[in-house]
Amino acid sequence: MSVSTNTQLKRSVRVPFWAQILIGLALGVLLGWIARSQDLSWLVTTLEKVGGTFVGLLKLAVAPLVFFAILVSITNLRKVNNAARLASRTLLWFMITSLIAVAIGLAIGLVTNPGAGTGLSPADGEAPEKTGSWIDFLTGIVPTDVITPFTELNVLQIVFMAAVAGIAALQLGEKAQPILTLSESVLELLQKALWWVIRLAPIGTVGLIGNAIATYGWNLIGKYATFTLDIYVGCLIVLFGVYPALLATVAKVGPVQFFKGAWPAIQLAFVSRSSVGTMPLTQNVTERLGVPKEYASFAVPFGATTKMDGCAAIYPAIAAIFVAQIFDVPLGVGDYLLIAFVSVVGSAATAGLTGATVMLTLTLSTLGLPMEGVGLLLAIDPILDMIRTATNVAGQALIPVIVASREKILDREKYDAVHASPVDETPEPKDTRPVPATV
Repeated sequence: MSVSTNTQLKRSVRVPFWAQILIGLALGVLLGWIARSQDLSWLVTTLEKVGGTFVGLLKLAVAPLVFFAILVSITNLRKVNNAARLASRTLLWFMITSLIAVAIGLAIGLVTNPGAGTGLSPADGEAPEKTGSWIDFLTGIVPTDVITPFTELNVLQIVFMAAVAGIAALQLGEKAQPILTLSESVLELLQKALWWVIRLAPIGTVGLIGNAIATYGWNLIGKYATFTLDIYVGCLIVLFGVYPALLATVAKVGPVQFFKGAWPAIQLAFVSRSSVGTMPLTQNVTERLGVPKEYASFAVPFGATTKMDGCAAIYPAIAAIFVAQIFDVPLGVGDYLLIAFVSVVGSAATAGLTGATVMLTLTLSTLGLPMEGVGLLLAIDPILDMIRTATNVAGQALIPVIVASREKILDREKYDAVHASPVDETPEPKDTRPVPATV
C-alpha cells in the first residue's frame, strides 16, 4: 500500500475535532446525570478533577501568553501600512458591536422580566468577596510591581505592562530587535504548548460538562430558566443574526464561510470558557479566513482582552434587570444608558478569563444596585459562561475580517476557500524515497 493510500485511509477514519467536542459534550451530560442520580461521589470528584486540570492547563499559559502576545502584536504594527488607521477602525467596530449587543440584551430583559416568578428573594443573595468599581478599575490598571500581576493573574495589569514594553520597543527601533526576536520565539513556544492542550479539549469537555450537571443538576437551571434562556437567546441572536448581517452588508463576504472557518475556535471557547485560552486558535482561524497575519496578530490578542459581547454586553444588561427585579429597584432610561456605557468602556475589566463577575459588579455598582445580586447568579454562572465566551470569541474573529475587508487587505480567495478545522490539519508526510534518475 502506498504512502498516499495510507494517508487517505487515516484521514477517512479520523473523527473531526468538532465531532470530538460534541461526543465529549454528550458523554459529559450522561456521566454527570449518572453521578447525580446515583449519588456517585467518586465520579463527581473524577469529573471535577478532569475538567479542573484542563482549565488549569489553559490558565497556566495565560499570563505569559497575554504579555508576549500583546507586546509582539504592538511591535508587529510597524509592518502594517496605515497601522494607526487599522487600530482605530478595530476599536471603533469593537464599540459598535458592543452597543448592538447590549441593546439586544436590554430589549430581551425588558420583554421577558427574568427576575419575575423565580421564587428568589434578596435573602438568597450574598455579596461577593471581590467587587469592581470605576476607582478599582482605573487604579487597578497600573501594577505596583512586575511580579504580582503574573502570580495573581491580573490580566489587565499584564496588558498594561505589555503595551508599555511594546511601545518602548517601537521607540528604540533596531536596539530592541534582540528582545523582539526572543519575544516572538517565546510566543511561538507558548502557542505550540497551548495547542497540545487544545487537542485535549474533548476530554476536558467531559469533565467540565459532567461536573456542571452533577453539581448543579437540572433543578437549579429550572429556577433560573427565564434568565438562562435570555442569555442564550441573546447570544445566539448576536452570533447568528447580527454577525452574519454585518458580514454580508459591511464586509460583503459570505457568513457561512466565516462560521466554517471560525467554528473550531467558537466551540473550544464554549467548552473552555476562556477567551485568552482560545486565543492561539482564534488567531489561527482568523488568518485562515484571509486576514493578514501582521494585522491578525494585533487585532486578536487585543480583542481577547477587550472584546466581550457575551460577558460584557449581553450578560450584564440582562443580569442588571434581573437583580433590579429581585430587589424591587426600578430602573429608568438613564440607568439603561449607564449599562450601555459600562458595556462599551468597561469591557476590558473582564480580561478574557472565565467568568464575568468583575464586569457584573462594575455594572451593579455603577447603577447603585445591591452587590448581593451577584451571589444570586454565581451558582448558574458556569452554564451561562459557555455561550457568553463562544460569543466573545466569534466577535474577536469577526472584527478583523470586517476591518480587513473594508480596508481591502482581506484575501478573499483564501476566505472563500477555507474548509477543514485547523485542529484536524496535519502536515503531509514527506516522501523520503530517492528520486529516480533521469536519462
